[in-house]
Amino acid sequence: MYLKRIFFGASAVALALVFMSQTGKGSIARGKDVYIQQCLACHQADGSGVEGTNPSLVKMKYVLGDKVTLVRIILKGMQGVDIDDERYRNVMAPHADLTDQQIADVLTYVRNSFGNKASVVTAGEVKAIRAKTK
Repeated sequence: MYLKRIFFGASAVALALVFMSQTGKGSIARGKDVYIQQCLACHQADGSGVEGTNPSLVKMKYVLGDKVTLVRIILKGMQGVDIDDERYRNVMAPHADLTDQQIADVLTYVRNSFGNKASVVTAGEVKAIRAKTK
């Protein structure tokens, strides 16, 4: 009887982990931590950025669109970019030191926070993009 409880308990935990990974909830929670540590100072707690300096992450095409572009921005950084006819002049440092999972998590968090709703980014996708990004 005791072994059955352990088995069913372990099965329930496994199913919960699968559900969280498929819905992105675990990734979003981890991504929030990465965002607070790496992104918040420039993009602000609400993702609004700083006019003319750091772009907003709120419902922007570049956030909701192509995952490859977003991953490359994290890996390579960027500076002096025009977004929706506004020039942003601050430098975003590259964050190639983040793991594939951390990048996937923070992008999933950003793509599903601040009023955004987009698909999750997986560590596998990041790994493939990183391999092709020089």
